[in-house]
Amino acid sequence: MEYKRYPNNFLELNDSLSGYKESKVVIIPVPYEKTTTFVRGTKKGPQAMIEASMAIQFYDEELQKDACNVGICTLYSLKAKEKPQLMIDSIYKEVKSRVEDNKFPIILGGEHSITQGCVKAFAEKYGNITVLQLDAHTDLAEEWNGSRFNHACAAKRCFDITKRIVQVGVRSAPIEEVEFAKKNGIGIFWAKDIAENEKWHDKAISRLSQNVYITIDLDGFDPSFMPSVGNPEPGGLQYYPTLRFLKKVCRQRKVVGFDVVELCPNKNNISPDFTAAKLIYKMIGYIFFK
Repeated sequence: MEYKRYPNNFLELNDSLSGYKESKVVIIPVPYEKTTTFVRGTKKGPQAMIEASMAIQFYDEELQKDACNVGICTLYSLKAKEKPQLMIDSIYKEVKSRVEDNKFPIILGGEHSITQGCVKAFAEKYGNITVLQLDAHTDLAEEWNGSRFNHACAAKRCFDITKRIVQVGVRSAPIEEVEFAKKNGIGIFWAKDIAENEKWHDKAISRLSQNVYITIDLDGFDPSFMPSVGNPEPGGLQYYPTLRFLKKVCRQRKVVGFDVVELCPNKNNISPDFTAAKLIYKMIGYIFFK
């Protein structure tokens, strides 16, 4: 298995902590961008997150551990296909292969359309699975700009695989998608209702099955600290409150994998790149050191 070695991998880990055989975690970069509809640049997101991670200190002050000791192997970027459906099939095969090797895959996008390929692989492995989606948008369009594989259809294509979807941080949606969600039992936790309290945590978690796949569209966060996204929306999730929610999810459910998508790097502001990388590292700690 070919993979990135020191100093070009996630966290700039030495070989003893980043080999494929020894590592529990596998980073899969997917620099795919074909259906973006507003700001472009998500294809540069995976590499930006990897480069930013090189500045992260290994010690997690919350967990009081070096979370990287679980082993984190960074694979080479998955080559983009011209047609969206072919790319999604390629992602599915890659993720399925890592799951079959008993690795914990973390997929770095790229645009949000990549998620459906990931979910398909995990659904085949674990059966009853819930998709927990952090996002500013519902992404429940059946078709967008003539494609069923547009990033605006990401959640709808996941719904074709599993009917269990919980969306957190939403603040932009057409009425048709809101009505579809209500009709089909998709839980939407609107940003306006959760911004200043944590009372919703238990209700959201109660809607999750035991096995959970998390997809984190970075536009789910407030653009005041996460402006480098393709479709920014005012308001949104804050950093520490979101970490507290994700920590509870990881404690109470089995998170089988997750992705982080829609980062559009801005060379004049690298803070969002670092925030995304740190979020990934925090999640690794929450999942493996409950």
